[in-house]
Amino acid sequence: MILKALYDYYNRSLLEDPNSLPLYGWMNARISFVIVIQKNGRFVRLEDCRDKKGKGKIFVLPYGIHTNAITPFLFWDKCMYAIDYSNASIPLNDTERKDKIKVQKWEKSYNSAHEKYLAFVALCKKVYESTLDEDFKAVVDFYEMNQHLLLRNDILWKDIEKNPDVNITFRIEGAASFIASKSVLTNFIEKDSNQKGVCLITGNNTDVVRKVTPTPILNCKSSASLVSFQTDQGYDSYYKSQAYNAPISFEAEFAFSTAVKRLIEENSHNKFKIGNRLYLFWASSASQAAKESEDSLFVFALLGRPETDDDDPNRRIELVRSTFMAIYNGKLSADKDDTFYILGLAPNSARIAVVYWNEMPLRDFAGVISRHFEDMEMVDIRKEKKPYVGLHSILGSVTLGGKSSDAIPNMPDAVVKSIFQGLPYPISLFQACLRRVRAEQSINVVRAAIMKAYLNRLNDNNHKNIERMLDKENNNQGYLCGRLFAVLENLQYAANKQDSIRSSYMNAASSTPAAVFSTILKLSNSHYGKLSKENKGLAVFFDNQKKEIMAMIQDFPTTLDLGDQGRFFLGYYHQKCYRENKETEE
Repeated sequence: MILKALYDYYNRSLLEDPNSLPLYGWMNARISFVIVIQKNGRFVRLEDCRDKKGKGKIFVLPYGIHTNAITPFLFWDKCMYAIDYSNASIPLNDTERKDKIKVQKWEKSYNSAHEKYLAFVALCKKVYESTLDEDFKAVVDFYEMNQHLLLRNDILWKDIEKNPDVNITFRIEGAASFIASKSVLTNFIEKDSNQKGVCLITGNNTDVVRKVTPTPILNCKSSASLVSFQTDQGYDSYYKSQAYNAPISFEAEFAFSTAVKRLIEENSHNKFKIGNRLYLFWASSASQAAKESEDSLFVFALLGRPETDDDDPNRRIELVRSTFMAIYNGKLSADKDDTFYILGLAPNSARIAVVYWNEMPLRDFAGVISRHFEDMEMVDIRKEKKPYVGLHSILGSVTLGGKSSDAIPNMPDAVVKSIFQGLPYPISLFQACLRRVRAEQSINVVRAAIMKAYLNRLNDNNHKNIERMLDKENNNQGYLCGRLFAVLENLQYAANKQDSIRSSYMNAASSTPAAVFSTILKLSNSHYGKLSKENKGLAVFFDNQKKEIMAMIQDFPTTLDLGDQGRFFLGYYHQKCYRENKETEE
């Protein structure tokens, strides 16, 4: 199902923009250097194609993939293939040369490169002999006349010598395109198999691949791929090896692997990262609703990142919210067949692990995102309001350092699942939130929103749903205890300009109210007496609030369970944000 969805995404992208992805037989490759030669094969110069960051520029070139075997590409490849390093000097400084291991590593690498070089030259000759193309002959002559040795006299040789794994290609002097750009070259791409089978993606009976193209993500080996089989480990059958266990045609394999590369590339807006998890997402169609949902989810996923520089985050989050709401209520029309996909990947040494997969109708997906926004709504009295419903904001608020990457294992996966499938938020998130509130003896808007969202989604109908702001009709004893504690704290602060009862009693009051509230109430009498001498009206105001709440408390509970502890902090937060208390806050 995953591969079929990726295959469809490739074809969707081509229909939308024929130049957005390479066609079968071609690939996007980074070229760092170009060998410029004359028609007669003589060397002219080296050209540098790297950008300011030192990365090669992307060009569309004949498809190629390196395996454990020597596999040269068509008139372009790593410098290790196109240049004979066997007699090159070892590019190490005086200090590094004293390190025998480093010296041996370079010598071994460069000596083995000679075989790759010979294979590359042989392939160039083979293609020329089959086509008799003049440009191909120029490359063959370049090597036969030993012109490649002149590269060492070029000013760029030191950079090439140090970077044998970057790509290099050829261009005839005066030509606009590379020699490797010629369409005839796709006829010479060798297939790694001639075995036939029924493709599991297309259903066609055709040649099937032996090995799937690597699509490595961060912290994976360069050979890691989305589909792989380990010999004799219980996943192979009927004496089949590698990808023959799940037959996929060359065209289909090319399509879905190219789609993955597109989704994971550096500038992609169809991915987000949480911890070591990489999430890819896309829609099944190229409709306006589908495109806007992809753009909106990308913005949503970035919200809350400390490194994100956004001059108006509230405008951006409102656009995200309005987009999904418009899709859900039908104002932004989505076809009934439009589907939204989310794929979660994790590095696992030599392979890629699929840790999450979800597909649902686009309108339903818009609905669960809209519900998340609704569940996370919370009164916010901050002067500089910032979005707090994004993944990074949620996870960062429950960690010691405020970084989403520091969240406990499996929590990010659980939060993603709850948001994107409309499921109850994980208890691990709620518990982590309580721990941070207790540790810091402070609850902010993000933590309050998390607690509200968790409790409301988990509601067993025995409790009243928690509102986004103060609810004077909520008679939950935990909620009322939290409200009362906030009033008593405000009273102390108005009288003494300090709030020591918070640091001394908050944690105990939130778990065992009966044990501490008698003490706090006695302290409040002295705070009331002092404030009444300075500001009688304000003292009476707080006293009325205290009496109003006390009238609703039957008996202070001996203990509060986890749910009511969360309600305690929500009652506290709501009361602190209550407008009537504004004059007491500085």
